[in-house]
Order: sequence, then structure tokens, then C-alpha cells
Amino acid sequence: MRLRIGDRKTSKDMTMKYKTFALSVLALAASSVAFAQSSGPQVTLYGIVDANVQVLDGASTLTRVQSGGLQGSRFGVRGNEDLGGGLKAFFTLESGINLDDGTYGQNAFWGRQAFVGLGTPYGTVSLGRQYGSIYTLTNEFSQFSNVGTGASTAVIGGFGSYEPVRGSNGSATGNGGPARVNNSVKVESVNYGGFTAGALWGMGEVAGGTKGNRIADVYGRYTGHGVDAMLSVVEDKADALGQNLRTVSAAAAYDWGNYRFNGGVIQVDDRTAADRDGKGYWLGASYRMGQHLVKGQYVESKNDGALADGKTQAFGVGYQYDLSKRTALYSSVTRFKNEGVGYVGRATGTIPVGLTTANDRNLTEFVTGIRHSF
Repeated sequence: MRLRIGDRKTSKDMTMKYKTFALSVLALAASSVAFAQSSGPQVTLYGIVDANVQVLDGASTLTRVQSGGLQGSRFGVRGNEDLGGGLKAFFTLESGINLDDGTYGQNAFWGRQAFVGLGTPYGTVSLGRQYGSIYTLTNEFSQFSNVGTGASTAVIGGFGSYEPVRGSNGSATGNGGPARVNNSVKVESVNYGGFTAGALWGMGEVAGGTKGNRIADVYGRYTGHGVDAMLSVVEDKADALGQNLRTVSAAAAYDWGNYRFNGGVIQVDDRTAADRDGKGYWLGASYRMGQHLVKGQYVESKNDGALADGKTQAFGVGYQYDLSKRTALYSSVTRFKNEGVGYVGRATGTIPVGLTTANDRNLTEFVTGIRHSF
């Protein structure tokens, strides 16, 4: 029997076919979008906002709002793309923020990190402005990290104005080396049974002075069975500045239930006539009970060369309460003791003029603040 166009049965059949076709197209489109999302480029915007009230009490007293108590405030963009065959492209652009006044940190807009790289089945290679191994070692193996509060590993340094932890503009690559290294190429292995190793070369970019103006950084790390340990050797050579320094660092941490124990040492060897040798070490421990974290750390930094003898000791205790996975309240109290004739007094940040005197160089620091990450 022949059906006419206007036949109800024919209309219903065609309507059902169109509906089925439309649903199939939508399902195919949805699956294509899901595939694209899972295998295409992945880009993440992230950041940390951290501010505190700090009271410094020495020969006089200063109260101020500071940025970065638990971690340095920042915002960044990172991304990666699966290229297939075990290859992956990745990048990070990260800007430091001074939350107290809204300016950017590290003397550059993308001053914390700015690099692009390629991952392979054997490891990664990346180019740009990157963390040196000293930054990682003094940050991840310290109770108070290397930020500006508490008994921080940032106390270590000041050896003739050379700052291996905070970073020195007098470094071979300038602007914060050897903690952050400009013009650098980094190669790092994959994890082999808990072991990783890496090397970084920072180019001073001085014509005719490739070997005489550079940072050479090699490191190794083992993580497993509750133990985390790292060794770092860094040479910071700038013939143009008459500088040739080698810094050897080692640190370890051990997790035992809710307890964490950590320690580390740094030795700076100045191989020029200036003899700006220095050394430092730190010991710390913490205990976590649910949302509560209690910690303490002792840090010592000492001139050890031709410079006038001097030493800074810092002992601090801190408390952190996690309101959520992203938000925490924190506080600490630290005593800084500065000794030695001619030694520049130190704390975890630059000491404001008038806060200490020649006869009263010790400081007590109180901090209370909040950190939120996104």
C-alpha cells in the first residue's frame, strides 16, 4: 500500500527518525567535547593570598601588615598538553604579590617563575626563570619555609651580602639567583625507585664569558618509607663581578605518624680573596592533630671567613588552624639573637632602620595571619 505525504503514520515515522538523528548528533557532540577536554590542553589559574600582622620588638617596636606568612602570596597560570607517545608540553607563569600594598614581588611581573618545557618518559627539560635547588631544599625541608616570618631558613645568608636562600642581585644571572635563576635550562629525571636527579645551567649572557658568568646547579633527592632527603651543589660564578662561590646544602625530613622532624645544613665557600665564607643549619619538628598544627624550629647563620665574626640565632614556635583545605589561620613567636662585632643583624626580613641599635640588636617577633589558596 502506498502512503501519502500527509499520512499520519508516515509523519510519526519521520518525526521519530528526526528525533533519533538529533539525539545521535547531540550524543556524538557531547562525546567529542569530553574527549577534547580529557586529551586537549589543560590550563589552570591558581594563587595564594596570605597576609599577617607582624610586631617586631627590639630597641624600639614596629607593628605592620606584611604579605606572605605561611607562603608567599602569588597568582599564576600553568598548563600542559598531552602530545602522545609519552611526550607532554607544559608551562608555568607565576607572579609574586605584595598583598600589603598591591605591588608585585621579585622585581619582575612574572618574578616567581616563568618557564616552558617538555616532558618525556625519561624526564623533563625546561627553559626560563626557574627555582634553583637551594630554594626547593630550604622551602620544603623547613617548618617555617623560607618566607618572611618565624624561625625561617631565610635567616641563613648575609655572607658579605651574598644571599643563597633569599636570592641576591649580585648573582651571576641577577635578580634573585641562585634561589631563582634567570636564563636557565633545567633537566630532571623521572622517579626511579624514589630517586630523582637534576641539573640546571643559568647563563650570565656576557659576551665572551659563557663559562665565567653562570650558575651551575646539580641535585639529587630520595623520597620513600617516611624519609625525604635532598643534596644540592651550586656554583655561582660571575667574573664580571669578581665573584666565585660554591654552596653545598643537604636536608632531610622524617614523618612518623602525626610527627614530622626536619633539619638541614648550608655551607658557602667563597673562592676569591674576599673570603666571604658562611654556614648555617636548622632543626625543626611539628605535630598535627586534625585541624591543629604545632611546630617549632631553631636556625643559625654564621659568618665563617675573613669577614668580622657574627652569628644570628632564631628560635620560633608556631600554631596553625586549618579552617578548610584552602584556608588557614596561623601565628608564631620568634626570638632573634644577633651577635658579633661588625655583624649585620638579621631577621627573616630586612630590619627597618631604628628598630635595632649597636648595643641592642636582638628582636622578638609576633605574627598572626590568614592564608587562602585557590
